[in-house]
Amino acid sequence: MAESDTQNPLSRFAEHIGRGAVSGVEELGTCGVLVMESLYWLVAGPRLRQPVRPGAVFVQMMEIGIKAIPIVAMMAGTIGVMLAIQGIHTLKIFGAESRVVVGIAFSVVREFAPLITGIIVAGRSGSALAARLGTMKISQEIDALHVMGINPTRFLVVPALLSLLVMVPSLTLMSDFIGLFAAGLYVGAGLGISMAAYVDQTIEILSLDDLMHGLGKSVIFGVLIAVIGVVNGASVTGGAEGVGRVTTRAVVQAISAIVVTDMLFAFVATR
Repeated sequence: MAESDTQNPLSRFAEHIGRGAVSGVEELGTCGVLVMESLYWLVAGPRLRQPVRPGAVFVQMMEIGIKAIPIVAMMAGTIGVMLAIQGIHTLKIFGAESRVVVGIAFSVVREFAPLITGIIVAGRSGSALAARLGTMKISQEIDALHVMGINPTRFLVVPALLSLLVMVPSLTLMSDFIGLFAAGLYVGAGLGISMAAYVDQTIEILSLDDLMHGLGKSVIFGVLIAVIGVVNGASVTGGAEGVGRVTTRAVVQAISAIVVTDMLFAFVATR
């Protein structure tokens, strides 16, 4: 009888937890190495006559940012109206519905705009990045880059990382304006507040720190999406089925990492 068959369930559970912990630490190390290597090629690439290709960066920016504008705008407007509806409904209990602008402004700029934008980009572009790299690994295109003397990190990862660092904050800023504007339309219709008065209240309530709070989180979200997508795509095994598996895993991990990071960021920033 095999040794694994004689192990009791508790031992098998402990072994499973241990293997999972080791695998998680290994993935975290891979993520750290990937970020450092990307920074290295950004700085040293021009001196080594292997600069990051601007054309590849702009292609990624178009795919990640420009083509995502419709869905991000629609979701931002929906979230803004939802916050206005819930805010007015809740504050009516206390007779303070006129103060709904405070809750809307802080919620959109500090939390919902960066969070929703990050989740959409993770589901749309993070999955595409993992699938593309996974397919290239299965078809041995990454090995071919090594043979040709081309570093895969410089060629494939850095353009995507730069694009996410630029476009996720840009989309977040757009979400801020659209979410606040959509909420203002509903507040104006529901409470009779003019758009000019709503804008004045919003400007008075918000500060530059509030805006930078949301944009700072969006930069971190961009790094998480890129690194998680690349690590999962590079670890694919098992052909087409494996590509689908790592794509799903990349989306789940990226969204989970974004939500947890958002919680930690909010906790630290409000201490």
